[in-house]
Amino acid sequence: MSQESNQIGKLDWISVGLYALFVLLGWMSIYSAVYNPEAPLWIFDEAFYTSNAGRQLIWIGTSLVLIMLIFALDFRFFESFAVFIYAAFMLALIAVPFLGVTINGSHSWFKLGGITIQPAEFAKTATALLLAKYLNDPQVNLSKWMNQWRSALIIALPMLLIIGSNETGSALVFASFIILLYREGLPGEYPGLLIALIALFVSSLLLSPLTIFICLLVMASLFVIILPIYQRRLPQTYVRIAGAIAIIMSLSTVVDWVVNHVLKEHQRNRIKVLLDPSFDTRGLGYQVTQSKIAIGSGGFWGKGYLGGTQTKFDFVPEQSTDFIFCTIGEEFGFVGVLAVIVLFLFFLWRLLYLADQQRSRFARAYGFGVVGILFFHFLVNIGMTIGLMPIMGIPLPFFSYGGSSLWSFTILLFIFLKLDAHRSDMLSR
Repeated sequence: MSQESNQIGKLDWISVGLYALFVLLGWMSIYSAVYNPEAPLWIFDEAFYTSNAGRQLIWIGTSLVLIMLIFALDFRFFESFAVFIYAAFMLALIAVPFLGVTINGSHSWFKLGGITIQPAEFAKTATALLLAKYLNDPQVNLSKWMNQWRSALIIALPMLLIIGSNETGSALVFASFIILLYREGLPGEYPGLLIALIALFVSSLLLSPLTIFICLLVMASLFVIILPIYQRRLPQTYVRIAGAIAIIMSLSTVVDWVVNHVLKEHQRNRIKVLLDPSFDTRGLGYQVTQSKIAIGSGGFWGKGYLGGTQTKFDFVPEQSTDFIFCTIGEEFGFVGVLAVIVLFLFFLWRLLYLADQQRSRFARAYGFGVVGILFFHFLVNIGMTIGLMPIMGIPLPFFSYGGSSLWSFTILLFIFLKLDAHRSDMLSR
């Protein structure tokens, strides 16, 4: 009993409090999204539990049970069984195309009675655990090629399986593990290369190959003029510049070909909506357009809780799930939006701070994996709602409606908080 009390005393209550606040605000937003002023449902009404707000309340209650189960386990369990947890969810991802059901065009769900579970959400936690366990080996050094490839394979396997279930958005979340790997010794060239590839991809969408080629020639000409002042080994430098231009042009051509010949039509249209918000305002662009209208209509102070008109009349599709941020923007305005963003960034900073304090490399690496996943979801979800990111079906952590989403984020977070509570019991490495 004293050991349990000691564990609870070491729990980071700041993170727990922010988690509880986000879940509460999320539930209030979901309730507002489904609220009908002409026929309001209350918590004691039986029909209430058939609505998204009622079902989310049940998910919140079961999340509390999951938290208690996590804290009932020995803290060494998560590292010891990381391989088995990872293998179990890889098998689930393999099975879902055959045994799963299709929801909103994505064949990535298991239906168990009246409950639907998306294994892709839990695969993120499983991958973070296995990566942390692998990196906890003192012989693993991420400056070595073999260790880099093994880490990449751990990440790539669930990504490929999730893409096979037509869940590209969920698969892209795994790119956030670059934060974990970089913190644990991956050379800085890799994050730089990832950023460069993203910039090249966006440039290839905005500009024609000829325009990119002309820009590269102009930049190369400037180098040719300036370099003789600072360098003597000019022939080798010129060869590298020419090689870089050839590689960039090849990649730009590949991006153009993939977009026009590999991506499906609805995926191409999502990119077009991102580049041109006026494209298909009655189709794929409708969500983004109505989302921006809802947020903008909130003004500085908002329309007040339960006062959102865009929310009440279902103008924004997926209002309770992917576009829950619209409800916050419409009802609480710029002030509410800013408050949520600041609180979430503080929450991420707090988790970063806790991760840096860990004595065990396993706990530290896992903590950075948690931060990367939450940050990716936060950035992309809010970016979607204001038209800065393509629509990818990425939920806002702890706010969006959905059992799989809330369960997975709760498990992801509280495993780390459990490890942090036992920080002094772990050997430094």
